[in-house]
Amino acid sequence: MSLAEVVAKIEARERLQPEEALLLWHEADFHLLGSLARRVRFQLHPERIVTYIVDRNINYTNVCLSGCKFCAYYRAPGTPGGYVLSLQDLFRKIEETLALGGTQILLQGGLHPDLPFSFYEEMLKAIKERFPEIHIHGFSPPEICHFAKISGLTLEEVIKRLIAAGLDSIPGGGAEILVDRIRRKISPNKCSAKEWLDVMRTAHRLGLKTTATMMFGHVETIEDRIEHLDRIRRLQDETGGFTAFIPWPFQPGNTELRVPKVLPVEYLRLLALSRLYLDNIPNLQASWVTQGPKVAQIALEFGANDFGSTMIEENVVAAAGVSHRLSIEEIEKIIRDAGYTPRRRRMDYTLI
Repeated sequence: MSLAEVVAKIEARERLQPEEALLLWHEADFHLLGSLARRVRFQLHPERIVTYIVDRNINYTNVCLSGCKFCAYYRAPGTPGGYVLSLQDLFRKIEETLALGGTQILLQGGLHPDLPFSFYEEMLKAIKERFPEIHIHGFSPPEICHFAKISGLTLEEVIKRLIAAGLDSIPGGGAEILVDRIRRKISPNKCSAKEWLDVMRTAHRLGLKTTATMMFGHVETIEDRIEHLDRIRRLQDETGGFTAFIPWPFQPGNTELRVPKVLPVEYLRLLALSRLYLDNIPNLQASWVTQGPKVAQIALEFGANDFGSTMIEENVVAAAGVSHRLSIEEIEKIIRDAGYTPRRRRMDYTLI
């Protein structure tokens, strides 16, 4: 198949196959990929609206036995610098979030070997009792697999109990690249690709919406990236439970992986390819946290229709030496300057 034939398929709104995505990556130039992704974006979202959410990342612990080579934030069990947030600290962070107009917290932490499953249930219950209005977007699939392991419960039992305690949706963290050959190299103690997908499949079946992510630009190939996209797309065909896809480049600072940083052009190309391949996931998020505001603004012309979160607090990327901060006013100005109307949203992409 030629590049012209692949482009014709996209224009006819036909589904891309993995080999066609690979051909696009190798043969389509920067501007062609961007214009194709932009076209698909406007087919899905004809209005010139770019959404964002006001929320805060809260890492309830940085103690983690996973030992991922790409993470500069975790502390191994028993080493200096490890912490578990008290409920008082957690409540203070949520109060600050609500005072700033926030509607959601992204609650994630390390795989702590000594906290029982009841700790997480009680944390959710305490948050919901005190702040019934806050949406808890919490616990990535590796955490949920860890909860199942320490409790002896099935994934379904764990997720049902988390929902009963107050969990509202699940973030797509811990996906990295959904190819086990890559996972064994960068995160050998974390859940497998199948386990990650099983958590999401189970959550969707139980009525939870989730997001999907990709962290790229470390030891994977372009073929691995396309396999990741394909596995996400196949699960979405099955369940329809993903609200958005968020790809971001690995940040190598202060980590064990010594690889060159992904340049903005490669990020934008991968973003555009994601928009073209994931024809069944409605929303694509720009990553200003890793790329900065100007590249994220360009991302709005490369398929992204969402500007992500205000990130009132963000620790993990910052630990890798990358720290961008934007206020609500700055996010809205960036969106307007690109020719779009900013709108606040909820996790499920309903507008506020």
